[in-house]
Amino acid sequence: MKIIFLILLTAFGHVAARAADIPKAPPAPIPDERYKADILLIVAHPDDETAVTGYLAKAIYDEHRRVAVIFGTRGNGGGNAMGNAQAAALGAQREIEARRALASFGVMNVWFLNGPDTPGQDVLRSLETWNHGDSLGQAVRLVRLTRPDVILTWLPAYVAGENHDDHQAAGVIATEAFDLAGDPTAFPEQVAAPPDRWTISNLTEGLLPWQPQKLYFFSDASHSDFQEGKGPKYSTEAISPGRHSPYYRLAAEEMSFHLTQGDTGQMAKEALTKGDFHYFQEPVRFLFGKSRVKSSATGDIFEGISPTPIPFAPARGYQARQRSGISVELGGPWAFYEQFRSAHDLADVAHPREPEVAIGPGERLHVPILIRNDTNEPQDVILTVALPAGWTERTGTASYPVRPHESYPVQVFLESPSKTPPAWQEVSWTAAAHGKTIGAITLRVNIASGGLPQ
Repeated sequence: MKIIFLILLTAFGHVAARAADIPKAPPAPIPDERYKADILLIVAHPDDETAVTGYLAKAIYDEHRRVAVIFGTRGNGGGNAMGNAQAAALGAQREIEARRALASFGVMNVWFLNGPDTPGQDVLRSLETWNHGDSLGQAVRLVRLTRPDVILTWLPAYVAGENHDDHQAAGVIATEAFDLAGDPTAFPEQVAAPPDRWTISNLTEGLLPWQPQKLYFFSDASHSDFQEGKGPKYSTEAISPGRHSPYYRLAAEEMSFHLTQGDTGQMAKEALTKGDFHYFQEPVRFLFGKSRVKSSATGDIFEGISPTPIPFAPARGYQARQRSGISVELGGPWAFYEQFRSAHDLADVAHPREPEVAIGPGERLHVPILIRNDTNEPQDVILTVALPAGWTERTGTASYPVRPHESYPVQVFLESPSKTPPAWQEVSWTAAAHGKTIGAITLRVNIASGGLPQ
């Protein structure tokens, strides 16, 4: 027994000696704190940040929040109030304007995706021109790099007066990034550790999965009734203790850097010259998107925020709806948003109860409609339209053959009257098969200054 004890003691001594000789590995690298953000703003164009700068002034100067910004495009479309530069040259100018504007607020972490400015009213067009998958991968990467507690973005909804498909694309991608950045199987190359971070040619990125805690939307829709009571609202008329100036003036000063844009930078410059800040004195409204921590819908944006990282919380995901018979519904962006809201846990997010759109007098309106046949037999479905006085139908009314268990994508084109006062009007469609009505659609149309007010 004594011999066994001596053998064990000797063996332990050898192990202890070897352990003392084993080098200690350095601590694992921690994420770079220079890029940590409390708020990540994801928008479409240079100057889009001005929709919420009245709130950002409060967050930055008086609450000392760290803010980072992602722009989906460089704003390479539109007019130029400062010179002849257009297209890519205009985008280069507007990138610098945006960087200078945000630097005036102390925001230095600013990124641009590679989407082209795509003016229109259909979010699916912008997702195509932005190369949806590539833009989403970039957004997820930047969420993991900045590790925000809160993401702010445009409302992903088709709302009259806020029909810009780029705005909506930014909201869609921001929502998807919120739900994917914490999932290590989403863009896994981003979270795989590099073989040797001290050398070149590493193709895996070494980021960590990150679950943001709260998501908020905002909108510049022509009406705000659907937003009331659906999220926090911040006055811009209070005086900033940190800057001794009202938030509306700070917002105007930031906007004044966007001088190539007549409806933002030039307007802000004029407001500062004349001292007329009525445009900037509107409150900043947010729509509560979702929260992965306990929080009320109308409470402060940072209500309930955990000081430590939270676990990944997957979204519900898409689930096919059970259908039967023959049916008709709006297609395109309207059909997409119905599925998108359900898949991303946004069923309670405020959006207009009835489908709506805004166009100008004499403008053409494209309305995609889906006729579904969930029967075992081919069906002929007759679609007819009821138009307000003065409207013209270019295509739409017809008899459509729909194969079993398929849908027929109808492309309707209408034209509004060239001379009509601003007003809400209704366009409706009725679908019939075998002499019986199978469904109807009503679309509210705001005849105003046009579909792209910005």
